[in-house]
Amino acid sequence: MSDGSSERPETAKPDAAVYRVLARKYRPSRFADLIGQEAMVRTVSNAIERGRVAHAFILTGVRGVGKTTTARIIARALNCVGPDGGGGPTPEPCGSCEHCVSIAEDRHVDVIEMDAASRTGIDDVRELIEGVRYRPVSARNKVYIIDEVHMLSRQAFNGLLKTLEEPPDHVIFVFATTEIRKVPVTVLSRCQRFDLRRVTQEELARHFGGIAEKESVEAGETALAMIARAADGSVRDGLSLLDQAIALSAGETDGTPVLREEQIQAMLGLADRTRVYDLFEAVMRGQIAEALDLLTLLYRGGADPAAVLRDLLELTHGLTRIKLVPRSADDPAAPELERVRGKALAEKLSVPVLSRAWQMLLKGLGETRDAPAPLQAAEMVVVRLAHASDLPSPADLVAALRDGKGAAGTGAALRDNAGRPAAGGPDGAATARALDAPPREDTPPREDTPPREDAPPREDAPPREDAPPAPDQEPAPDPEPAALPAVAPPDSWRAVVALVRGRREVALANRLERDLHLVRFEPGRIEVRPGPDAPKTIVGRLSEVLSEWTGMRWVVAVSSAPGEPPLREALRTEERERRDAVLRDPLVKAVMETFPGAQLVGRRDKSGS
Repeated sequence: MSDGSSERPETAKPDAAVYRVLARKYRPSRFADLIGQEAMVRTVSNAIERGRVAHAFILTGVRGVGKTTTARIIARALNCVGPDGGGGPTPEPCGSCEHCVSIAEDRHVDVIEMDAASRTGIDDVRELIEGVRYRPVSARNKVYIIDEVHMLSRQAFNGLLKTLEEPPDHVIFVFATTEIRKVPVTVLSRCQRFDLRRVTQEELARHFGGIAEKESVEAGETALAMIARAADGSVRDGLSLLDQAIALSAGETDGTPVLREEQIQAMLGLADRTRVYDLFEAVMRGQIAEALDLLTLLYRGGADPAAVLRDLLELTHGLTRIKLVPRSADDPAAPELERVRGKALAEKLSVPVLSRAWQMLLKGLGETRDAPAPLQAAEMVVVRLAHASDLPSPADLVAALRDGKGAAGTGAALRDNAGRPAAGGPDGAATARALDAPPREDTPPREDTPPREDAPPREDAPPREDAPPAPDQEPAPDPEPAALPAVAPPDSWRAVVALVRGRREVALANRLERDLHLVRFEPGRIEVRPGPDAPKTIVGRLSEVLSEWTGMRWVVAVSSAPGEPPLREALRTEERERRDAVLRDPLVKAVMETFPGAQLVGRRDKSGS
């Protein structure tokens, strides 16, 4: 028995039992240790020094930027008494006094932390309010830290309002939340708000490099940059990834961990940046087979298909920025690959092509995330994008058709070295200029665009019925219409209908177009023959509105003569003739031949008609 008991301490591994992850080991204990939050640190430090501390703070930001850590530092700064026990509130807590030590170890009786994610009800808040009445046991201030405060119930928030507005002098509230919009404005108005921003990739990489040095880990700039980019602005997420990377690379180079780029790529499921450029260029050239081979190679190397599409999206955005702001390619902080190859690639591509690639990749990323087979979905995105590279922009197509080239002037966005030009070259100048050109006036309206009220009806469109009145009922006028200025008397039947429509009498204008046959027109007198569906009151209504709008008496009489066809039929005939004239245009014919099955869904003259 004695032998067994003496061997247990030797075989045990106390170091492994007490190991603390990097996110806890290097948790900031002073304001100076916080990174990326200079504005908040300066404001709170000045408030503590000048005795202008608010009774309630609310800290918001993404996960892992230091909200709860900041709350604990505030609690230490307000309750620190210094090494000699005679100090006051300070923005630089000593870290050695009784209060600093106990707060750091989460055992201070006067610093109460509450997780609102698990204690959301009014009963939990009542318990908290009951404790507010009592003075601190040993510290200078009672500090209530409520994490994820947005998860409190509505009743809990209401129960907290009065105490939050007028708390005792010895009580400080510090709230932390990632969903600031879910916090009622009545609570926000009673707190001093601080938005903790995402930490930049440069700051994160520098911070992780310092920690790697303290941990005796060799880490290159590229490996640290990859971890910082994957952290997405969160210090805690980045430290967890760094911890994982150190464990993955432990035991290399005589026991000293070395963070290697290829291992970080495999761990994070990232794609090789150089191959991402190769994939993008193959897609832009329309080389589908090569693009699919590169995607398969990245997948077999451990890259997640969705991560590959995210990298392509990031590359597309970067190339667009270089295209629009060329000096961004000269940023010394950017990798050499981005500065050299990215700049050369951006010069060959036009903005419309990059914008189209962005939209297709963005839609494809969502499809890949939701697909049961992500690799297959990503391959289909690559295929679509490669085929789209062969499609010209509308400006290029019109220019080619006007030059008589037809479809021969189209091609892939990036050409190979066989002598064919890139879209950004001389032959593709129209594409590059299309972004800056004003909207064309003769662009046909989309099918889903509502027609203008004064536009003639389409041939295939049904009669417009904007709130048609009953056959025997006069349309009810708008209540108390605004006074409109008098207009010149119309000089034709068409002018009468246009005036009625322009005065927002849409239902009456539709009836005039469809149900009345003009027999005779002269200023002040109109003779019409009503159709079988015309309301009985339409003649009197027309006489009334014309007299009111023009300031002269109008007589509208009913005649038995046949008269002219209804105005709507004449408008449809004219529209049909104009449509046939458009279809006979050589440019339109060329477009129809280039795109088999295309239909003319609308037309608009330069005059706007």
